[in-house]
Amino acid sequence: MNKKASSPIGVFDSGVGGLSVVREMLQQMPNESFIYFADTAHVPYGSREPWEIKSFSTAITSFLIGQGCKMIIIACNTTNSLAYNDLIMKYDVPFIGVIEPGVDKALSITKNGRIGIIATEATTKSEVYQKMLKEKNPLIKAAAEPCPLFVPFVEKGEIEGEAVCNAALQYLEPLIQQEVDTLIMGCTHYPFLMPLLKRITGPAVTHVDPAKETVKRALERLKSDNILCVEELPKHRYFVSGDPEAFARVGTLFLNRKVEPVEKITLQLTDS
Repeated sequence: MNKKASSPIGVFDSGVGGLSVVREMLQQMPNESFIYFADTAHVPYGSREPWEIKSFSTAITSFLIGQGCKMIIIACNTTNSLAYNDLIMKYDVPFIGVIEPGVDKALSITKNGRIGIIATEATTKSEVYQKMLKEKNPLIKAAAEPCPLFVPFVEKGEIEGEAVCNAALQYLEPLIQQEVDTLIMGCTHYPFLMPLLKRITGPAVTHVDPAKETVKRALERLKSDNILCVEELPKHRYFVSGDPEAFARVGTLFLNRKVEPVEKITLQLTDS
């Protein structure tokens, strides 16, 4: 096995949401090592300006590449919608995003051509999902709803209860009224809310978690680039810009395994 194949995969998000991608990585590519970065000092990204998100994502990517990562998975829809093109132009490593895999899956399963997207305010404003769905199938009717309270709930590990249920009812009602039959989780935090969301929408709506499709796409790229790790005992490391104890607590809850070691670092931000 070549040396690059044993290098880790870098994964990043504004917080714990990207662990929905890590959960799939542990299932689909068990021999791969990864380095996960959660920018918890700046979460949530959804209400931030585009220049801030670009600055954060550039700093995180530089850090991960400095750690020797062979591939970067942008496990953050907001970053995908606002900074993806800048990152792929700046860095010479394979990048995998979460938006297109989710779009392709939704298009393959919708029966009535009405697709809903729930996402952060920034992702919704960018209209990246609506545009990509229309480009791939002009007949699709796409509707997006911003869900600004979901990320703060998930960051606290609060995925059930009256408060989060009331917020979900408010966010999903317009999409239910529009008779969507497919719902894209347009933020990697949201799959952790899926049991609650499924109870609200009922069986008539199919929920798409882009994490599963994203990891499938990453696996294909690793194979095609001949950098898939198949023999190593994997090593996983976690870095945060905020509170390491809080991240470890919620991360352990979501992954159902110990999240460690977690190290805090300060991002070296630029004016990009």
